[in-house]
Amino acid sequence: MNLGLGIDTGGTYTDAAVMDLSSGGILDSNKALTTYPDLIIGIKDVISGLNPEYLKDINLVSVSTTLATNSTLEGKGYPAGLILVGYSIPRQLFTRHIVSVSGGHDTEGNEIDDLDTEAVRNFVLQTQCRVSAFAVSSYFGVRNPEHELKVKEIIQNLTDLPVVCGHELSQGLGAYERAVTALLNAQLIPINANFINSIKAVMQEKNIDARLMMMKCDGSLVRIEDALEKPVESIFSGPAASLVGAAHITRLRTCVTVDVGGTSTDIALISGGIPEISDSGAVVGDWRTMVKAIKMKTSAMGGDSHVWVQRKAFIGPQRVIPLCLTASHYPALLEKLDKVETFQSRTMTGIMQPTSFFVRHIEPASLKVADFSPAEEELLKIIGEEPVSIFEISKQIGSHPIIFSDSLKALLQKRTISQIGFTPTDALHVLGEYTAWDREAALKGAEILARYLKLDREAFAFIVKHQVAKNIALNLASFFVEGLKKTDLEKVIDQPGYIRFRINVPVVLIGAPVKAYVSELKQIIDAEIRVPEHHEVGNAIGALVGNVIKRVEILIRQLEAGNHEYSVFSEKERMTFGNYKAALEYGRGLARSLVEEHMAAYRLGPDRIHFDLKQANIGPILDQPVETRLSAIGIGTLLRWE
Repeated sequence: MNLGLGIDTGGTYTDAAVMDLSSGGILDSNKALTTYPDLIIGIKDVISGLNPEYLKDINLVSVSTTLATNSTLEGKGYPAGLILVGYSIPRQLFTRHIVSVSGGHDTEGNEIDDLDTEAVRNFVLQTQCRVSAFAVSSYFGVRNPEHELKVKEIIQNLTDLPVVCGHELSQGLGAYERAVTALLNAQLIPINANFINSIKAVMQEKNIDARLMMMKCDGSLVRIEDALEKPVESIFSGPAASLVGAAHITRLRTCVTVDVGGTSTDIALISGGIPEISDSGAVVGDWRTMVKAIKMKTSAMGGDSHVWVQRKAFIGPQRVIPLCLTASHYPALLEKLDKVETFQSRTMTGIMQPTSFFVRHIEPASLKVADFSPAEEELLKIIGEEPVSIFEISKQIGSHPIIFSDSLKALLQKRTISQIGFTPTDALHVLGEYTAWDREAALKGAEILARYLKLDREAFAFIVKHQVAKNIALNLASFFVEGLKKTDLEKVIDQPGYIRFRINVPVVLIGAPVKAYVSELKQIIDAEIRVPEHHEVGNAIGALVGNVIKRVEILIRQLEAGNHEYSVFSEKERMTFGNYKAALEYGRGLARSLVEEHMAAYRLGPDRIHFDLKQANIGPILDQPVETRLSAIGIGTLLRWE
């Protein structure tokens, strides 16, 4: 048999599916809890639940994950250093380790200033012990990457830390967006490496000798070697896998998918069998990148989003471990919930909640150990591997939680501890609509929080469930109706008795608890809503059915007005030709060769590749274009259903 194994690791669950690669049929599937930070345990658990006979015939393992997306949404990427060459960014970036040095090039790729190599060396030596990777972005580095490559060489000579350059990730203009993309990539390298190394370790232990691939955020597959170097390209790999997986198991060529995960809810569209791609690059939280990704609407609200109160109920954006899940592993939590104290409503925050508990993590040796402040070290002496309440911490330290809440936030940011709290998953347990874990813990948590709002626990749980369903509907509407404020859309959604949005394509729900939201959604929107077979593992299925896609952008520009010479800019090099015809001929040939070179690494010949090349001219002046842009795309088919 020719079988494939798809694995998706999310914030809560790790999913696996075994597919017959000849027919596309699903033979087996399983779910297990994601075990962070030691992902190996969860991956091992999910594979152990599969039929061992199938594992002998696995020829392809393909993976996807939402870990990178979740880390960015929650602001928990690993610290990275950013070196800007020839420019500075006045806007705030998500790193404290940043320097701007002289250098850079102009629009034609000519050097405008010498690279300050000494400043680069000083910065690297000062920060190498405080970061996990470096990002480099030079002014017009896409026109000439010489300075980016020189900085990369300096860093590699001084440290063993990973380095990523802006031009390696995107050929698009936009210094700020390219810097954000490079920085995000650097911050995610340890997260992606930990995930991929965990997959490899379990494959070796289970004697699975197969090709390993990963889904990118445009719905395509990539070799694992490339995924390790460019983790930012897999930032939406989980939602992308969900999209193509939903289309595969429903046999729909056009549909919109709603993927309800632990940390986020993601909405995307596949049309005519091809995922719709964002024109402007992936947007993650508040950060716009230059990564080609599926057009997607994502919100930081999922099954494990923190439900907290302060005069009213809030959901998210932080993810916590559900009370019901925690109690199934630590039954003593039930007794601790009976002993919680009371906060004054005006002082309550996402950290300071009567249902807040904390547990300690032990970081894997492969990840960098964070430096802790004295206040953080004191907290780590108290927080162990069993849940401890915020009130217990307060008593042992001898201070009000207001005093140490910032230190708790810092430890959460460093992934050294996790927070436990009430979640939408707990709310579904209260209502009896999803009961995978300890319902009693969910009931106790709901009762504690409901008191602050003068509600009973069922009413409180229903408010939470309704808010999640409303959030799904709101994001569905805003996905299709761009440009309107969410507040305006919300006014429509809040009047279901008189007006409802009609969605003219099937809506496919993916995720473990999605059945619980169907009736609520149908009251808010008018749509054909499907919950297909294997919806619980849709992401793992999708990880197997993507194509190999290579996009190439080539720019041909006249050197200056009246000059017959043209420059050709590509991801590979910058070349100059004596006339436009020679430059165009070279550019078109280069586009095809770059696609074929990429596909050759996947053993895909011309008969398995669809190649398309588009040409856009600006001008002409005196019968010659001022500029020509060549956009090539190659789609390689790995699997063919019989």
